[in-house]
Amino acid sequence: MREHRYRIIVEHLATASEGQEQHAPLRFDTGNHDDIFGIVEKIRSKQQFDADTSAALALGLKLFTEVMLKNRKHPLFEEINQPMRDFIGKLKSLPMAQGALQQ
Repeated sequence: MREHRYRIIVEHLATASEGQEQHAPLRFDTGNHDDIFGIVEKIRSKQQFDADTSAALALGLKLFTEVMLKNRKHPLFEEINQPMRDFIGKLKSLPMAQGALQQ
Protein backbone atom coordinates (compact mmCIF):
# COMPACT_ATOMS: atom_id res chain seq x y z
CA MET A 1 0.00 0.00 0.00
CA ARG A 2 1.42 3.37 -0.98
CA GLU A 3 1.17 5.87 1.80
CA HIS A 4 2.13 9.26 3.08
CA ARG A 5 4.70 9.10 5.90
CA TYR A 6 4.41 11.23 9.02
CA ARG A 7 6.36 11.88 12.19
CA ILE A 8 4.06 12.49 15.15
CA ILE A 9 5.45 14.39 18.13
CA VAL A 10 3.41 15.04 21.27
CA GLU A 11 4.87 17.35 23.88
CA HIS A 12 3.52 17.52 27.41
CA LEU A 13 3.17 21.27 28.01
CA ALA A 14 1.48 21.33 31.43
CA THR A 15 0.11 18.96 34.05
CA ALA A 16 -3.49 18.91 35.26
CA SER A 17 -2.44 19.28 38.90
CA GLU A 18 0.52 20.74 40.73
CA GLY A 19 3.17 18.18 41.58
CA GLN A 20 2.44 15.84 38.67
CA GLU A 21 5.36 14.80 36.53
CA GLN A 22 5.65 16.09 32.97
CA HIS A 23 6.39 13.39 30.43
CA ALA A 24 9.16 13.37 27.87
CA PRO A 25 7.95 13.97 24.30
CA LEU A 26 6.31 11.03 22.56
CA ARG A 27 7.62 10.61 19.04
CA PHE A 28 6.83 8.00 16.40
CA ASP A 29 6.67 7.59 12.64
CA THR A 30 3.58 6.27 10.92
CA GLY A 31 1.92 6.07 7.53
CA ASN A 32 -1.51 6.93 6.21
CA HIS A 33 -3.15 6.44 2.84
CA ASP A 34 -4.60 9.97 3.05
CA ASP A 35 -2.96 13.38 3.11
CA ILE A 36 -3.59 14.20 6.78
CA PHE A 37 -2.84 17.91 6.24
CA GLY A 38 -5.56 18.05 3.59
CA ILE A 39 -8.03 16.30 5.89
CA VAL A 40 -7.27 18.76 8.71
CA GLU A 41 -7.98 21.67 6.37
CA LYS A 42 -11.26 20.11 5.22
CA ILE A 43 -12.42 19.64 8.81
CA ARG A 44 -11.32 23.16 9.74
CA SER A 45 -13.17 24.60 6.73
CA LYS A 46 -16.45 23.19 8.03
CA GLN A 47 -16.00 25.46 11.07
CA GLN A 48 -17.87 23.13 13.40
CA PHE A 49 -15.10 23.53 16.01
CA ASP A 50 -12.17 25.86 16.60
CA ALA A 51 -8.99 25.24 14.57
CA ASP A 52 -7.14 23.26 17.25
CA THR A 53 -10.14 21.06 18.04
CA SER A 54 -10.67 20.42 14.33
CA ALA A 55 -7.02 19.42 13.94
CA ALA A 56 -7.21 17.09 16.97
CA LEU A 57 -10.39 15.47 15.61
CA ALA A 58 -8.93 14.96 12.14
CA LEU A 59 -5.59 13.66 13.37
CA GLY A 60 -7.11 11.36 15.96
CA LEU A 61 -9.57 9.89 13.47
CA LYS A 62 -6.96 9.41 10.76
CA LEU A 63 -4.50 7.70 13.11
CA PHE A 64 -7.18 5.45 14.60
CA THR A 65 -8.90 4.54 11.34
CA GLU A 66 -5.58 3.74 9.65
CA VAL A 67 -4.87 1.21 12.42
CA MET A 68 -8.36 -0.21 11.85
CA LEU A 69 -7.77 -0.41 8.10
CA LYS A 70 -4.41 -2.15 8.47
CA ASN A 71 -5.90 -4.59 10.99
CA ARG A 72 -9.39 -4.96 9.54
CA LYS A 73 -9.66 -8.65 10.42
CA HIS A 74 -8.72 -8.12 14.08
CA PRO A 75 -11.71 -9.00 16.30
CA LEU A 76 -11.19 -5.83 18.37
CA PHE A 77 -12.61 -3.74 15.52
CA GLU A 78 -15.62 -5.92 14.58
CA GLU A 79 -18.24 -3.95 16.50
CA ILE A 80 -16.92 -0.48 15.72
CA ASN A 81 -16.28 -0.87 11.99
CA GLN A 82 -19.76 0.08 10.73
CA PRO A 83 -20.44 2.79 13.34
CA MET A 84 -17.08 4.37 12.44
CA ARG A 85 -18.00 4.33 8.75
CA ASP A 86 -21.33 5.96 9.60
CA PHE A 87 -19.62 8.63 11.74
CA ILE A 88 -17.08 9.48 9.04
CA GLY A 89 -19.87 9.66 6.47
CA LYS A 90 -21.76 12.08 8.72
CA LEU A 91 -18.62 14.17 9.23
CA LYS A 92 -17.94 14.32 5.49
CA SER A 93 -21.54 15.36 4.80
CA LEU A 94 -21.39 18.42 7.03
CA PRO A 95 -21.60 21.53 4.87
CA MET A 96 -18.59 23.73 4.26
CA ALA A 97 -18.76 27.01 6.17
CA GLN A 98 -19.92 29.98 4.14
CA GLY A 99 -16.94 31.54 2.40
CA ALA A 100 -14.59 28.58 3.03
CA LEU A 101 -12.32 27.49 0.21
CA GLN A 102 -13.29 24.13 -1.25
CA GLN A 103 -10.54 21.77 -2.35
